[in-house]
Amino acid sequence: MTIEKLLEHAKKFEIDTYKLSRNFKENHVSFTGVPEKHPYVDDKIVLIADPFSTNISYYEFASVDIAGVEELPNLVTAEGKSVKMCRVWVRKGSIGIRSTPFVVEDTTRKG
Repeated sequence: MTIEKLLEHAKKFEIDTYKLSRNFKENHVSFTGVPEKHPYVDDKIVLIADPFSTNISYYEFASVDIAGVEELPNLVTAEGKSVKMCRVWVRKGSIGIRSTPFVVEDTTRKG
């Protein structure tokens, strides 16, 4: 499955599985999250690690560095909101970006 196909709006909720070649895990690392198109760069994806967390973090990868994608079970909140989770296999040695946005505050001041 290509990352472009996964980013399209999916209408099925099955788990896609595939067999990995013998040395696939030796040459690739997996990351799990919700895939999104990069807002500015067409050949990159953003993978949101824990979409329902109050402490959001995400990864950025070049599409050419992604060797495979596995669909995982959807996450569903108590309110019924669901997101499509996946496992992305990224080639070892490629460059990724891990980002954790935060609000800058002075934590030493009281009051």
